Amino acid sequence: MTDDTLPLPAAAQQRVRESFARQGLMAHLGAEMTQVSRGRVVIVLPFREELTQQHGFFHAGGTSAIADSAGGYAGFTLFPEGSSVLTVEFKINLIASAEGDRLEAVGTVIKSGRTLTVCTLEVFACKGAGRTLVAVGQQTLICLEGKPDR
Repeated sequence: MTDDTLPLPAAAQQRVRESFARQGLMAHLGAEMTQVSRGRVVIVLPFREELTQQHGFFHAGGTSAIADSAGGYAGFTLFPEGSSVLTVEFKINLIASAEGDRLEAVGTVIKSGRTLTVCTLEVFACKGAGRTLVAVGQQTLICLEGKPDR
């Protein structure tokens, strides 16, 4: 596992935040990157009716999207300058109804390799001070070295 207590250089944090800001889907959903550290990223999605399914819970599509981005950017924190990140594969298990004021997705690097990186994904539904784990997953990323974001 990656030591997320080591400081992330300011330039790397800026590169991650700038890349996230270019994601049209995250902007459309209203998602915000709230924490960036070495090998760990947190993305928050505030509740809106437009993000629900037929029972009024957050839709699995939104839950999965922020989980994918949290893991992707967690991996990207460890990638070299001038590279970019793409998800190769991810699996998510929805383990509880996503009901609350917001969702919080946490992506954490398990193993960062030269080409492939593996992350864990967790999504919590938050209501007031309460926090319930609603989804867990695993993801594989590829480092596109020498191919920065457009």
